[in-house]
Amino acid sequence: MHSALPRATLPLLAAALVLAGCSHEEEQGKGGRRGGNRGPAQVGFVVVQPTSVPETVELNARVTAYEQSEVRPQVAGLIRQRFFKEGSIVRQGEPLYEIDPRLYSAAVSEAQANLQSARANAEATRVNAERLRPLAQMEAVSQQEYTNAAAAARQAQAAVAQNQAQLETARINLRFTTVPAPISGRIGRSLFTVGALVTANQANPLAVIQRLDPIYVDIQQSSTALLALRQALSSGGVVPTRAVVRLKLEDGTEYGRTGVVEFAESLVDPNTGTVTLRARFPNPDGLLLPGMFTRAVFAQAINTRAFLVPQPAITRDPAGKATLFVVGPNNRAVQRKVVANVTQGTNWVVTDGLQPGDKVIVQGTGNLRPDAELRPVPADSPQRVAPPQEKQGGQGKQGATSGATSPAKGG
Repeated sequence: MHSALPRATLPLLAAALVLAGCSHEEEQGKGGRRGGNRGPAQVGFVVVQPTSVPETVELNARVTAYEQSEVRPQVAGLIRQRFFKEGSIVRQGEPLYEIDPRLYSAAVSEAQANLQSARANAEATRVNAERLRPLAQMEAVSQQEYTNAAAAARQAQAAVAQNQAQLETARINLRFTTVPAPISGRIGRSLFTVGALVTANQANPLAVIQRLDPIYVDIQQSSTALLALRQALSSGGVVPTRAVVRLKLEDGTEYGRTGVVEFAESLVDPNTGTVTLRARFPNPDGLLLPGMFTRAVFAQAINTRAFLVPQPAITRDPAGKATLFVVGPNNRAVQRKVVANVTQGTNWVVTDGLQPGDKVIVQGTGNLRPDAELRPVPADSPQRVAPPQEKQGGQGKQGATSGATSPAKGG
């Protein structure tokens, strides 16, 4: 039994020794290749130059009616008729309600009668004063009597003017019994029905009219951001631009029409610390409604000293600070801290930390370290493709790679 066991295990031991020897030779061959082909890392770079880049912001906004007017009665009375359909478009001056006009019509008639009476009295006093004037000159009557007659004539003429004004007031009140639309726009629901008593000083309006085309969008911007923008404008390098605004609706879709910022308020809301900017948009389809919350995207200024850097070139540390590598003297990697807060397409907008003509490394940045030796080539440069080789001579297969995307390790 003891002699049979060694004979059975001998072939297995021999095979294990052979495999161990092959593995050792292969590891030696790989180690030789790594040591022999080590060299500067090939990286792809782009040469950056300053360019004009819009400084785009995205802010909260709310839709506001272009015009809004409350329909209110100017006389008291019962609503007799309603002439409009709720939710329809009404035109300025179009009648909306009729208040019972009978009392006001009677007031007009009374004022007309008072005016006629005043005119008759004025005529009588005038004639009397004119008759006494020559008699007073001849001293047939006393001067005082003539003076009293002339004063009575003037008082009667003033009474005519007073009654004329009362008649005009009565006619105006009669016209107020028909309540017209103060502006053109879409009218909402009627808050009072036929038969309701209304007064000139009531708290609630009869209805509300809103003009929705065009329409306003009020944008809220922090006073800190606005101050930074003004300081940038005053220091140079940033120039103002007429802001064309795009809207993102509540469901995430983009409104199909653009607007223009018309003005910014000259005060800061003490409760929110924001300044209101008002933009005007066309709204022919009525898609934007007052009270809707949106996001406004627009360029407030143009930075003429910004750099556009491809996004793969920039990394961020745990604190969120942006860094990148440039090709330094003697083809050494130099790490730079930059300011890159916004993107434009596939690029970061770098506003500080770069100089014109810098060679920014955009490809092959995976294992870069500061002061590492480099073999820089323009980004997306083609590499020499080595044909596949057999394992003989300690060489393995080498596939085709792009020098800019996956830099080669050897020459």
